[in-house]
Amino acid sequence: MSYNYLSLDKNPVSFQQIKNLLAFNQLVSITVDAHKSIINCREYLDKKLDTGDQLFYGINTGFGYLQNVKIDTAQLQELQINLIKSHACGLGEEVPAPIVKLMIMLKIKSLSYGHSGVQIDTVERLMDMYNNDVLPVIFTQGSLGASGDLAPLSHLSLALIGEGAVNHEGKNLPAAAVLEKFNWQPIQLQSKEGLALINGTQFMSAYGIYALVQCERLLRWANIIAAISFDAFHCTIEPLHEKIHSIRSHVGQVDTAAALRKLLTGSQIAAQKKEQVQDPYSFRCVPQVHGATKDTFDYVLSIFIKEINSVTDNPNIFPEDDLILSGGNFHGQPLALALDFLAIAMSEIANISERRTYQLISGQHKLPMFLVKQPGLHSGFMIPQYTAAGIVSENKQLCTPASVDSISSSNNQEDHVSMGANAATKCKRVVDNVEKVLAIELLTAVQALEFRRPLQSSPFLEAIVTAFRREVSFNEADRILQVDMLKAIAFIKNYSVDL
Repeated sequence: MSYNYLSLDKNPVSFQQIKNLLAFNQLVSITVDAHKSIINCREYLDKKLDTGDQLFYGINTGFGYLQNVKIDTAQLQELQINLIKSHACGLGEEVPAPIVKLMIMLKIKSLSYGHSGVQIDTVERLMDMYNNDVLPVIFTQGSLGASGDLAPLSHLSLALIGEGAVNHEGKNLPAAAVLEKFNWQPIQLQSKEGLALINGTQFMSAYGIYALVQCERLLRWANIIAAISFDAFHCTIEPLHEKIHSIRSHVGQVDTAAALRKLLTGSQIAAQKKEQVQDPYSFRCVPQVHGATKDTFDYVLSIFIKEINSVTDNPNIFPEDDLILSGGNFHGQPLALALDFLAIAMSEIANISERRTYQLISGQHKLPMFLVKQPGLHSGFMIPQYTAAGIVSENKQLCTPASVDSISSSNNQEDHVSMGANAATKCKRVVDNVEKVLAIELLTAVQALEFRRPLQSSPFLEAIVTAFRREVSFNEADRILQVDMLKAIAFIKNYSVDL
């Protein structure tokens, strides 16, 4: 398979493959084996329905509380279409395009195992939509994260039948018009297909895996920015000594301390004798705090890698065992808990970052108040810290767990729900906020570092400072700092660093 394609079948998709998919705008395709498995499952289901009168949930019955209502064979196609239309009840903001693409890819991946009973035409159309950037307009609100992501996945599925809206070439257009452009006929859904499409955790999973990609980048930046702040605040490097971390050997803590030592290698500032015996916790305890978040990241990543390589619709079909089983693989509890955990852990990265920003503008360690040459006449970096503090406070509010809530639905048939979709969308907001707070610290730390001249930080950090200075100049006097803050956010979003 070409490097430009991500192959999808029963073989696991790795985190690196997800990152490549996003970074290189790869296309997706199922393999020959997946193609055979999908066709085999569909043929088994058709034969099963043709040769017996057994009731199978959602295949020849109603849905949810209406599970005991038998549907006539002649109405099975109408049943699936009605399901998608009636469940497309999303509200709120539109889901960002990269996450919509991940949703489509993850739905294809789940269907590729051959346990869902869909037509091969349906899967191929999903591939066509992904590869041609025909992206259904999906909304952030409407899923309880328990029967899967019913409302968001219904909006995704509407486009298959020529309904709803899609975003194509930067515009929201009627799906029917875009299908006509590509000469695509609406899919004629067969039994089980609507349920296979809208049962599943692909909304939660896409948000989570997207957040994890961003978190990995931001955790790398958090260490780099903390190291710049370390030298800017003239910190003692004793708390980074490997002996300290060897006797409390949490993996994230040990690795973070090692990363900071590496980042500061060759720093003239770090090598200087310091007047103070200890520094504030926001500097001294970076390995312990950043490291704990990294350990959480690794745990949450393991949950999501397991999830995106799973089948999460219902019922599940096992042709080789002659079984059609109704269960609950669509329930988002594993994801809801993990998303809440990730949001809490990432919020602490912003929390400690804001504290370092506060210390840098406090006038300590021979730095001028607010990092400006004439404090009083100039306010300097006073208010960026306010902004960071406000964002950190917002994150604290967002970190109230969604997963502890449940509201009964479908006439009490679906009596426990995960609220994982809410956990997913607010986790993204937290991660986006962390990026802003780190950018403010970077802006502040680079300004503070200038007051240590002519001493130099490490070659690695000085290269980053030089690149940053090409975007944001030294602040001699008050100016509109929002412009600088936006440039700092863009810098850590786009500047590639390896550590």
